[in-house]
Amino acid sequence: MTAPDPLAGLLEVLDLQPIEVNIFRGRSPDDDLRQRVFGGQVAGQALVAAGRTVDADRRVHSLHAYFLRPGDPAIPILYEVDRIRDGRSFTTRRVVAIQHGEAIFHLSASFHVDEPGFEHSTPMPDVPRPDDLPTWEERMKALEGQVPAWFARPRPIDTRFVQQPWRAPTGGNAAQREPGQEVQRREPRQEVWMRAKGTLPDDPLLHACVVAYASDMTLLDSVVMPHRDVVLSGRLMMASLDHAMWFHAPLRADEWFLYDQESPNASGARGLAQGRIFRSDGALAVSVVQEGLVRLVGGHR
Repeated sequence: MTAPDPLAGLLEVLDLQPIEVNIFRGRSPDDDLRQRVFGGQVAGQALVAAGRTVDADRRVHSLHAYFLRPGDPAIPILYEVDRIRDGRSFTTRRVVAIQHGEAIFHLSASFHVDEPGFEHSTPMPDVPRPDDLPTWEERMKALEGQVPAWFARPRPIDTRFVQQPWRAPTGGNAAQREPGQEVQRREPRQEVWMRAKGTLPDDPLLHACVVAYASDMTLLDSVVMPHRDVVLSGRLMMASLDHAMWFHAPLRADEWFLYDQESPNASGARGLAQGRIFRSDGALAVSVVQEGLVRLVGGHR
């Protein structure tokens, strides 16, 4: 039997079913073993719903979202779009995701026609290129038996960590490191190269939605990087609380982009994480900010 294509599965999940004017239905992957819907999935689907009510000459330039309740992956998600404003340059949409008659997610998104203007950009960090870094599959093989099976499953996004993932033990296991490619540190930051595992259609909205999906995969990890010895000794509960993105420049999700992530603060069982997404040519394409619940449950060994 042929193994399912993770990217094809993601594109099917992002292809919402229109069921009425301004109302769409989405679903979770059939093989999703998580207890709650992945936040990046809901954000990507909500952005699809918003974008399908916007003229094609306007691209998303920002979104602000709140995760209100855990989503149930066993049932469909209903997306209701409110057409807040259609201006000459900007279009604003509000989307509510509903399950069991209750809102589980709220998104506001703004779309803008292309205009010329001033330009400057923060430089991209100097890090190893993705081809010089281990694949996700290679990372997971080194961590076999130390991470949950669902965590090691094939992903639709090719991810190449510059540093060790936070789940990796901090001991001196040379089999989990590649000389000259890893930076062993406990700073609240990490860099990850990403791209879709395959070629996507030339649809700017789809690329933005795939980037929105990917942006929630690793961002909160930066919060626990300085505390991973403690985290690995207990039971960690992590959940996205809110998510904001600003799209500065065109970006193809099927070409390598660098996700530079850091956490300026963690307190009160919450952590704040900031991310900057650079195209492979060094241009800053997207800025991301997220706050998440980061709670250690149970005793320490």
